[in-house]
Amino acid sequence: MVECERMKAIAYNIFLSLKAFLQLGWKVSLLYAWYQLTLRSGLLKIFTPTGKKQKVMGNRTNFNIEPLNLTLPTRKELKISLGNNADELLKEADEILRRKVRLFGSEPIPLILTTSKPLNHWTAYKSTWIDGQDIKFIWEPGRFGWATVLARAYHLSGNEKYVEAFWKYTDEFLQANPPNQGPHWISAQEVALRLIALTFSYHVFSSSSQTTRERADMLADALAAHASRIPPTLTYARAQNNNHLLTEAIGLYTAATLLPEHPSVPKWKRLGWKWFNWGIQNQIDADGGYIMHSTNYHRLMLQTALWAMLVMESQGDSLPEKTRTKLASATVWLMEMTDNGSGQVPNLGPNDGAYILPLTTCPFNDFRPVVNAAGVAFLGQVGFPPGPWDEMTLWFKVRNPSKSSAKNPHRLVGKHSWANLQAAQFNSRPGHVDQLHLDLWWRSLNVAQDAGTYLYNAPPPWDNSLSSTDVHNTITINGHDQMTKARRFLWLDWAQAKFIEPPTSTLLVVEHDGYKKLGVIHKRLVEISSQDTWTITDTINPDSRYPIRKIQFAIRLHWLLPDWVWRLEGTTLGLKSPHGWVTIKIKGESELHPNIARAGELLHGEGTVKPHRGWASSTYGEKEPALSYSVTTYAAPPVTLTSTWMFPS
Repeated sequence: MVECERMKAIAYNIFLSLKAFLQLGWKVSLLYAWYQLTLRSGLLKIFTPTGKKQKVMGNRTNFNIEPLNLTLPTRKELKISLGNNADELLKEADEILRRKVRLFGSEPIPLILTTSKPLNHWTAYKSTWIDGQDIKFIWEPGRFGWATVLARAYHLSGNEKYVEAFWKYTDEFLQANPPNQGPHWISAQEVALRLIALTFSYHVFSSSSQTTRERADMLADALAAHASRIPPTLTYARAQNNNHLLTEAIGLYTAATLLPEHPSVPKWKRLGWKWFNWGIQNQIDADGGYIMHSTNYHRLMLQTALWAMLVMESQGDSLPEKTRTKLASATVWLMEMTDNGSGQVPNLGPNDGAYILPLTTCPFNDFRPVVNAAGVAFLGQVGFPPGPWDEMTLWFKVRNPSKSSAKNPHRLVGKHSWANLQAAQFNSRPGHVDQLHLDLWWRSLNVAQDAGTYLYNAPPPWDNSLSSTDVHNTITINGHDQMTKARRFLWLDWAQAKFIEPPTSTLLVVEHDGYKKLGVIHKRLVEISSQDTWTITDTINPDSRYPIRKIQFAIRLHWLLPDWVWRLEGTTLGLKSPHGWVTIKIKGESELHPNIARAGELLHGEGTVKPHRGWASSTYGEKEPALSYSVTTYAAPPVTLTSTWMFPS
C-alpha cells in the first residue's frame, strides 16, 4: 500500500513536471534544467570556489576601488528635505550603533550578521528553513540596507561614529561569511543587492578619515568576490525572468564601474548592460504593469532602475530609448496606484518586504519616495507635492525623462474613493491566484484589502498560503483555487482575464477563465456612482465552449476588511470606520450563507475556518487580524451575486 502511494506520488510529480515544461515554455524550462544540472552535478561548486578562511582585513588587492562619479546632495539640501524627520534618521542610525535593525520596516530587532557553524558551500543548502527560521530573516540583514541608514546619518551630521560602525559591521560580516560559504551566498540576487548597498555606502563614506586604504582594499576584494558569484547562476535569473535578472545584471555593471582594473570588467559590464536592458524591455507591459503583478516588486524594479541610471550615466552611458519609455510607463502605473493621502498602495501579489536602498525616513508602506524619484528621472515630473518623501529624489540626481501615454485600465476613481481591479494576462508564472480581486479605498483607508504575503518558507499553514484564491476579494468555486498549485511558488493552468467591454471612467467589465475546468466563467462588473456608491456584480456563467450542465456549485464571494467593530443583519454588514459606518449589502437569487472569521477563528456562521483566514500582512513576517466576510450560495449557473458598498457622506 505504501509503495503504491509512493508510485502515485512519483507519477503525479512527473505529470506536473511535463505540464510545467509545456506551460512555462521550452526556453524557460531548459534554462532552469541547465541550472539544476550544474547545481546537482557539482559544476557550480567548481565554478564558485571557496578560499582558505583568513582575516579579511589582512588581504591586499591588485586592483583599486574607485568611488562612483556621483553628485551627493549637500548637507543643507538634505536638512531641508528631511525637515523634522532629521531626528528620525539619526534615531534609526543610533539604533544600528546599538545593534538594532528594522527589518522589512518593522520594529527594531537584534542585528545578526553571523550564521551557525560550520559553514557549508552554498550549493549544499537544500532548505529555505535554516536555524529554525525562514531564510529571509537571515538574508535581510545581509542585504545591508541598514548600511545606507548609517551613510545618510553621516552625510547629515558629519559624525564619524557612523563610519566606524559601518566598517566594523562590514568586517564582521565578511569574516563570518567568506565567499561562497554559508546561506548568504545561496542566492545571487542577495549577493547583488549587498554589492549595491555596499557600493552606495562606500561612496558616501569614501571621504572619511575612517575609510583607510586597508579598508578600501578589503572592500575591493569583497566586491570582486560578490561580482564573481553572479555569472555562474545567471541562467537561473534568466529562467525566473523577474527582479532576479534585473538586480543581478545591475550588480555586475556596478562592480565593473567600481573595480575598473579587475580583469573581468569587460564581461561584467557586457552582461550587466545586456540583461538589465533586456529585462526592463521585456518585463514591463504596454500599460506599465510589471511582470510580477506585485506592487512591492514593482517598486523594487523602479528602485533598481534608478540605481542603474545613476551608475550608467556616471560612466557616460545613456539608457536606450526603449528602456526609458518602458520605465516611464511603469512609473505612471505605480503613480496611479498610490493613494494620494497615505502614499500607500494595494498590497497586490507577492510582498517579501524588499526595499533596496531605503533612502527615506518614510514608513515601509509609503510609496511616495520611489514614485517621486522615478517621476523626476523617467517622466520629468513628480506625482506628489514636496514632503519628507523627497529625500530619495535628492540621492538619485538623474533626469533623462521619456514620454508615456500609458494608463492603468484597471482603476476607477470616485469623489473620496478609488478601486483597482486585478485582471491579468499572464505571460510568466503568477505569484498569487487573485484574478478579479478588487481593492477598494475610501478616504485613504484600505476598506477592501489584499491579505499580502506574511511568510514564504515557514511550516504549514504559513508556507505562502496567502497566495491562494480564498483570501482574495473574488469568487471561489467548490473551494478550488483558480489555478493548479504545483509547488510552493509555482502555479499552473494560468487563469487569464480580459475586458469584455471597453473600460470607462465609471465602469469595468472583466471575466476570467480560471474555472473553465468546471465548465464556468466568472464575470465581474464594477461600477461607481457620483455619490461614492460602489456596485460589484459577480456572475458565474456556463462556459459557452462546453455543453450546458445543470450542476450545483458552492459559489463563495469573499471580502477582506479592516478589523473594525461590525454588525450583521442578514447579509448586510456594517463596519464602524473612523469616519462613520460603512455598509456592504450582498444580494443573490438563491439562499445566501454569511460567514465571518477573524485571525483564523469563526465569529459568525457555520463550518470550519482555515487558520490563514482573517489575517492581513502589510510587510514580510508580520500579520494582523482582519475581518474575513464571505457569503456562499449553492446553485447551478447562471448565478449572480451583487455587492453594494455605501459610505457615509
